[in-house]
Amino acid sequence: MRQTGFFHHIGSFLLLAATVLLIITDISAPVVNSISMLRVNLDDRNTSPGGPPAVTFGTFGYCVKDTTASGQDFCSRSHVGYDPATIVQNNVQNVDFSDYAADTSKGLTRVMILHPIATGLAFISFLLALGAGIVGGLLASLFSLLTFIVTLVALVCDFVSFGIIRSEVNSSGNGSHAEWGAASWTILVSAICSFLATFIVFFTCCSARMHKRRDTRSGAKDVPEGYGAPARRRRWW
Repeated sequence: MRQTGFFHHIGSFLLLAATVLLIITDISAPVVNSISMLRVNLDDRNTSPGGPPAVTFGTFGYCVKDTTASGQDFCSRSHVGYDPATIVQNNVQNVDFSDYAADTSKGLTRVMILHPIATGLAFISFLLALGAGIVGGLLASLFSLLTFIVTLVALVCDFVSFGIIRSEVNSSGNGSHAEWGAASWTILVSAICSFLATFIVFFTCCSARMHKRRDTRSGAKDVPEGYGAPARRRRWW
């Protein structure tokens, strides 16, 4: 793929970037309590150097950040699926969720198992893109497309689930404020990277195949007439 090698390297870099960004999403709270999908500041009027106490929601759990009293944070254990509506109601006053909203938000957190699956697919796509040959590039573009689909499903579920929480908290009028965390944007950018990488890698594979056929035909025309042609078989009579 020397004719399109530069663009192929761009596609490989995008797949590597998608992998790294998805890893950041995977290690959000409670693994790293400062990285979150959604952050709920419990009291915006607090102006202490550590900031207001907050609840940070991540891929496999949540953390309650206590920056004003003991300075110790409480984090849940890592597991698939949790109940963000109940957690908010236990820490924020005057917030009430309907049964439908609470059940929807809780159910969609189970879909977050797609985050590490998308990470694995992105890494496989990157390794395939590094392999030489057209077949490896085609497989890389196929896995990249699958990565984009899985990431997109997880992304939509994340924004719907935490969008319910964010909307209710911000409309409560009790001094609390919810905002999107860094992990929400890393999964969004990773989806964009895998989407672009799919087309770039596929284009470079098709282009390399065309160049290979063209070189083969050009080489055949350069051979002198009769040179290299199979000898005519002489009959015994």
